[in-house]
Amino acid sequence: MSARHRLGARWQRRRPLRTRLALMAAAAVALVAVGVCAAAFFVIRYKLYQQLDQNLAQSATLIAQQHRTEGPGVVTGECRFLGAPACSQIVPADAAKDPAKPYLLPVTPVTRAVATGHQAPYYSNFTLPGGKPGRMFTTTFGKGEAVQVALRADIAERGVSQAASLLSAVGGAGVLLSGLGGYWVSRTGLAPITRLTTTAERIAATRDARHRIELPPGPPGREDEVTRLAATFNTMLAELEESVAARRRLVADASHELRTPLTALRTNAELLAKADRLTDAQRDRASGALGRQLREVTGLVNDLIELAREEEPQPLLEEVRLAPLVAHGVDAARGHWPAVPFGLQVAPDAADLSIPGVPARLSRLLTNLLDNAAKFSPQGTPVEVSLTATALTVRDHGPGISEQDLPHVFDRFYRAEKARALPGSGLGLAMARQIAHAHGAELTAERAPGGGALFRLTLPTAS
Repeated sequence: MSARHRLGARWQRRRPLRTRLALMAAAAVALVAVGVCAAAFFVIRYKLYQQLDQNLAQSATLIAQQHRTEGPGVVTGECRFLGAPACSQIVPADAAKDPAKPYLLPVTPVTRAVATGHQAPYYSNFTLPGGKPGRMFTTTFGKGEAVQVALRADIAERGVSQAASLLSAVGGAGVLLSGLGGYWVSRTGLAPITRLTTTAERIAATRDARHRIELPPGPPGREDEVTRLAATFNTMLAELEESVAARRRLVADASHELRTPLTALRTNAELLAKADRLTDAQRDRASGALGRQLREVTGLVNDLIELAREEEPQPLLEEVRLAPLVAHGVDAARGHWPAVPFGLQVAPDAADLSIPGVPARLSRLLTNLLDNAAKFSPQGTPVEVSLTATALTVRDHGPGISEQDLPHVFDRFYRAEKARALPGSGLGLAMARQIAHAHGAELTAERAPGGGALFRLTLPTAS
């Protein structure tokens, strides 16, 4: 890396973004202002001297016509301002032919070269006696002679000087205004970023994701990029707050749900430690209770681990045919719930239906729905399973879902009042919905017509 690049990188690291933006904006506007003023100066200067040079050329042509027969020497001897007759003189190519009277205008070897035709006519600036500025035009005059005409250039010089002063003032004012404008642009344009930085620092200091960035008022859909960034950051904060709250609820609910079985486990373990004081029947009951509680805790921990997964592992995805998977799940449920009849209906257009997914996870989703339906079904009442090209439905004929419980059916550890006496941890439906979302499907619950609950899994192909 060169020294200039290292210096530029060090400058960018040390300068705040607002300062860099203000300086770059001010520099861009100042460069334009200075460029415009410089261009205007050169145009004004060119126009002033162009008028003076045109007058000198006309005077040279007039002198060449009126004094064609005169010899070398001064023709008119007073240099005046633009619009008055110009002072003029005729200079021979050979210095030996010069008149005895001295020339009024400066004669140089270049002037002799113009007289011989070896040098093109030219304009030049010089200083008149008394220190006044003058402008002279030297051109050929006949054979072997040159004519020089001159005018005072006070007006042109004064115009150029005044233009330079005025344009310098305008350029300076432009640079000053560009600095103020750059500061205003950086302050206004980076205000949402400043609020975003302040909010992020406040969240980092307080660990409270409830803070939000105040967005400027305006019609929706017409926000600039910075405002959209702030709105996106607010959305991210809302999701972060929801995620943190969900994690806290999960930890609190898990600790609450684990406390009871762990207490029972410890009690039974302490009881079995005194096995010599127990009868065989007491020891068998304690051992059986300990095994059931271990299975409950193991199932609860496994469910928590499953819920901690956000999405399905990509290498495990495959095309899953739903009809055989649902048929296998219903057969397994019949063996697990022999007192509950399960009915399966597969629509003709769903016989070959398949979706990308993980078979084991989809089976777990179906098992949770079937176990939930069987758990609430009175003995002998059927559980109806239906698969179509758009959805999978599971319906029971139990007590159904009350209006106050319906919004919380898929919440973790939520158990309706009617279900608190039944086995389970309240994680099955939450896990089912999470698996559905991971596969691009949507799982909903509703009250079935005529009683009971209806769970509908809308397939991603239908979505």
